[in-house]
Amino acid sequence: MKVPSAPSGRLMSLDALRGFDMFWILGADALVHALSEVNGSALARFLAGQLTHKDWAGLAFYDLIFPLFIFISGVSLTYSLSRQIAEHGRAVTARRVVTRGLILFLIGIFYSGGFTNPWPDMRLLGVLQRIALAYTGAGLLFCFLRPRALAAAGAALLVGYWALLTFLPIRDLQLDKAVLAQRTGVANPSAAQVRAAFDATTARVTGGYEPGRNLTNHLDFQYLPGRKYDTYYDPEGLLSTLPAVATCLLGALAGLLLRRADLDDARKLRLLVTAGGVALAAGWLWHLQFPVVKKLWTSSFVLVAGGWSTLLLASFYYVVDVRGWRRWCVPFVWIGMNPITLYIASNVLRFRTLAQRFAGGDIKAWLDSTFGSGAGQGMLAIVGLGLMFVLARFLHERRIFLRV
Repeated sequence: MKVPSAPSGRLMSLDALRGFDMFWILGADALVHALSEVNGSALARFLAGQLTHKDWAGLAFYDLIFPLFIFISGVSLTYSLSRQIAEHGRAVTARRVVTRGLILFLIGIFYSGGFTNPWPDMRLLGVLQRIALAYTGAGLLFCFLRPRALAAAGAALLVGYWALLTFLPIRDLQLDKAVLAQRTGVANPSAAQVRAAFDATTARVTGGYEPGRNLTNHLDFQYLPGRKYDTYYDPEGLLSTLPAVATCLLGALAGLLLRRADLDDARKLRLLVTAGGVALAAGWLWHLQFPVVKKLWTSSFVLVAGGWSTLLLASFYYVVDVRGWRRWCVPFVWIGMNPITLYIASNVLRFRTLAQRFAGGDIKAWLDSTFGSGAGQGMLAIVGLGLMFVLARFLHERRIFLRV
């Protein structure tokens, strides 16, 4: 296996970390869940639990995957935008940031189904759209603010988001199917009936962070058009985009640290590890009042996820770029240099569906009967991941990259 060299000005560790992140997004979680079903040991059950999203408050490894990608986007923009600013100026670079964000946003709508369904059964916001908005917001700030001002902007976003959710009054109504059924007296209330119940609620409360009973979810219900992922609100909704921008800014600050020529690698690593530890401690302390909730992208969640992201970045930087141990991460680099292409391919080609053609039917049934329930699903996960790696290597070797 040939170890690729990183292009000039590009960190191989960053591509590897991005690929590691995408590895889980593209189906590696299914392999762990299958292993847990076959093995059933405490360790296997623990790993499967870490690859399952928390229902609401708390953090599992799987909850880290999405913010880690946005964090990595922030690290990357310090390299790409610094070069563009030097070559073309801030105004031109800012326009390119907006254009790139818009294209990625439109790709996100396509990924979510595009015009498959008639309006209003179309989802406007989603994973790629959040990445696009977070990148655009952080990129524009990067174009015009110095590092200290960037840090201040990130802090303002986190504190401001906390203040809005904590002190701004909302209707004392939980947007929950059971609660709404009881309130309206209808088992399956229509959208008009839910809207009427919502508008008729006069009691106000503050400091709500429960599902469907918080400012973020209520604003989505009132103002986010189209289909919402959670029926009445969306985990990638309107207001929670603001702290997502802060997640990208945390990555940008880490990227600025890595780019400093006046610091040696040992100093950079110490600062990254310290920053990650401080963010984790601050986030969990804030959790005592403002819970760590991925679906709200709470400020405490930003700090906890940002802390882990920083520690992962430090680990990959040390292993790959400082020590030069690169052979193990080559497959991750294939993925990490083409994440958008592979993400879209996973939706259009559906690697797990293709895997059924190679290891489904009687093969899956034989594996389940021979090795235990879940073995067949495990093989499908392995084949699906294998197909994804084949495509990633094919694109990488032919230098085919989707550059948005």
